[in-house]
Amino acid sequence: MLNLFFRYRNSSFGSQGKRGIMKYSGIGGQAVIEGIMMKNKQEYATAVRKPDGEIEVKKDTYVSLTEKVPCFSLPFIRGVFNFADSMILGMRTLTFSAGFFEDDVEEEPGRLEKWLDDRFGEKLEKILMPMVMVFSVIAAIVIFMVLPLGISSLVRPLVASDTLMAFIEGIIRLAIFIGYIKVISNMEDIRRTFMYHGAEHKCINCIEHGMELTVENVRASSKQHKRCGTSFLIIVMLISILFFMAVRVEGFWPRVISRIVLIPVIAGVSYEFLRLAGRSDSRVINILSKPGLWMQNMTTKEPDDSMIEVAITAVEAVFDWKTYLKENFPAK
Repeated sequence: MLNLFFRYRNSSFGSQGKRGIMKYSGIGGQAVIEGIMMKNKQEYATAVRKPDGEIEVKKDTYVSLTEKVPCFSLPFIRGVFNFADSMILGMRTLTFSAGFFEDDVEEEPGRLEKWLDDRFGEKLEKILMPMVMVFSVIAAIVIFMVLPLGISSLVRPLVASDTLMAFIEGIIRLAIFIGYIKVISNMEDIRRTFMYHGAEHKCINCIEHGMELTVENVRASSKQHKRCGTSFLIIVMLISILFFMAVRVEGFWPRVISRIVLIPVIAGVSYEFLRLAGRSDSRVINILSKPGLWMQNMTTKEPDDSMIEVAITAVEAVFDWKTYLKENFPAK
């Protein structure tokens, strides 16, 4: 076995020692219920630890919106559609993983459930998924865009500067987001999902820093990664402060509309930064990535070995890490 101490010292953003050279692999993932999804190009695999202890793996393909429509892949436009891709794929994989943990006791369906089932039948799931996604987006806009603006408006009579008001609104937005993460992280199911999230990051860091994909090496790798969705959300909130400082609109409802209209623009700029950060290991990029990495301390937890095994299984289903290491880290 390779020297574990040496590898720990060279893991990305480790608590001791120097950082090793990071090389972009192109793989990404997401934590699901008692499992992990890993994606490489058009292939993705979801590995779930079933209640009986076995690991179930489902492989499939997904063609992103940016590949289907060429103009969607343009810089500052692709960010919005990549976010949509992540939501669609996230819903699919979450639905798959949730299926292993449904109650065995069958409950009598309510009137609404019976009506929906009679009317739509097998198509019901395909109809509900877009509805849930739309509702989630609307709820996020209300909670993280409209609500901070409403709260900050209470102190507007006391603050003459529009720039300062935009800054106050941004701080409130950050506080709501951090408070939300703090509250849900105390829930047992969410805490375990955050542990799987940590296992996902550790696997990718392990590979991208030239280490063989073993439980020992993954455990020694960092649970922070610059391409994380948590970092994306923090970048969105920080960049939104700058945008709203620059855009001056009079009246509460015109401000609400401006916040909603600017969301795609802010998301596009944030995605380009995150994309650059995921491919760069420069000192400047690493410093600018710090807020997102700090936030990941809340959304990722140290996984146990059984979770790491699930993450490795998901990676190996879609990614030939041995060939990747030979091509990118020949010295090792």
